[in-house]
Amino acid sequence: MREQYRSESFDEDGLAAGPMEQFARWFRQIAAGGVLHEPNAMVVSTATPEGVPSSRTVLLKMYDERGFVFFTNYGSRKGRELDANPHVSLLFPWHPLARQVIVTGTAARVGREETVAYFRTRPHGSQLGAWASAQSTVIGSRDELVQRYEELAARYPEGEQVPAPPHWGGFRVVPSTIEFWQGHENRLHDRLRYVREAGDGTEGGGVAWRVERLCP
Repeated sequence: MREQYRSESFDEDGLAAGPMEQFARWFRQIAAGGVLHEPNAMVVSTATPEGVPSSRTVLLKMYDERGFVFFTNYGSRKGRELDANPHVSLLFPWHPLARQVIVTGTAARVGREETVAYFRTRPHGSQLGAWASAQSTVIGSRDELVQRYEELAARYPEGEQVPAPPHWGGFRVVPSTIEFWQGHENRLHDRLRYVREAGDGTEGGGVAWRVERLCP
């Protein structure tokens, strides 16, 4: 099972000045192309303080110069691991275009106001689901989960405001490196990596990046 990637050229001359601008270029191109289901799907890899890793697919909900934001139950496995060990990796597997974006950095909880503002935009059913599921914990059956949901649906019918759960919220991943991977023939892929040199991403933080080319 082997495929030759035939892709457009990708070199340093065409890179954006910063990695988030470059990410936005690729993301907009892929989202507009319609060839990829949920282009905001990313693999989030976390680890315990002892280094035991785990990975799962999560939907990116926001990104800007400060980093990448996703939302989860803070009591989930990833939530607990990020609280104990903030180092994280994100992978955007855009295979139909022979592209990947690989992020390493640290995660921290977003402010409560930011979490509540996003929660209000979620569909009613998704709001109820955030309360119904004690994510990553053992449950006896699906019927038990559905029963929890139905009890919540009776308590908060459609049109009634559902409060944001205190155990649920966002993480912002502040990148230290962002690698852009473009596949090519004969496995001579382009790998261009931005590496953070200074600054914390806050206003006036003076973030500086250098670009490295990696062997495929």
